[in-house]
Amino acid sequence: MTLHGKVALVAGATRGAGRGIAIELGAQGATVYVTGRSTRQQKSDYQRPETIEETAELVEAAGGTGIAVAVDHLIPEAVEQLVGRIRTEQGRLDILINDIWGGELLFEWNKPVWEHNLDNGLKLLRRGIDTHLITAHYALPLLIGNKGGLLVEVTDGTAEYNAEHYRLSPFYDLAKVAANRMAWTHAKDLAPHGATAVSVTPGWLRSEMMLDAYEVTEANWRDATRKEPHFIISETPRFVGRGIAALAGDPEKARFNGQSLSSGGLARIYGLTDLDGSCPDAWRYVVEVQDAGKPADATGYR
Repeated sequence: MTLHGKVALVAGATRGAGRGIAIELGAQGATVYVTGRSTRQQKSDYQRPETIEETAELVEAAGGTGIAVAVDHLIPEAVEQLVGRIRTEQGRLDILINDIWGGELLFEWNKPVWEHNLDNGLKLLRRGIDTHLITAHYALPLLIGNKGGLLVEVTDGTAEYNAEHYRLSPFYDLAKVAANRMAWTHAKDLAPHGATAVSVTPGWLRSEMMLDAYEVTEANWRDATRKEPHFIISETPRFVGRGIAALAGDPEKARFNGQSLSSGGLARIYGLTDLDGSCPDAWRYVVEVQDAGKPADATGYR
């Protein structure tokens, strides 16, 4: 598998899954445009150390071409300019990863709509839904210019899981269900043009923010299981990245058009592992162990 000659846009690549996906696309030789609101000159409201420039450098180190562009995907004109730049510089777009989020500081756990901060909830929906639609509006006309294009809507939870489980708050729930549905609807529009749309969810992600929340690093992440035993099923952002890179390079990827996929499922399909050589199957674990109230034990799940 190789993605040499392919052009990707990872919208929302500053950290987490977006960064992991961008790196793995680069590892397969792709030219990857990485966007976000955090730059070395201007931080987003997260006030985090990660930047899009750093992500682009990691793409380069992995073997690809990384191009950082500061974009707020809520601003249509900015997204239009971004796609215009890609059209001018590359003449094509083969892979669009819609990973824009920015909602971690906005949702309130286990609160009904009347108790949740309304302004934050509505802002979360704009960041998690509007951004994806704005980006698709401007980028998909370029993507369908060549057959074989791929759109990935990154979310949290498979369509099957989210249909049966309440996800944290009404606002968070709606945002994550919407991404699955968007992939399904885009698939109907893209199929006549020889392009594919899917939604993909990572498992329990060891993102930079999650590691900080548990006061651990990637090197000693297992120490976090003292606070949260089920963290034993967690995975690096590179795991979902490897699955999406493999999907992008699959000449038969159209067989998945409209489907809801997971990092663990993609790993099984393509014979992939996480950086430590394991193959975590988080969503099966969540259903069969975590939600079932069983003691944390990843045996047989990674």
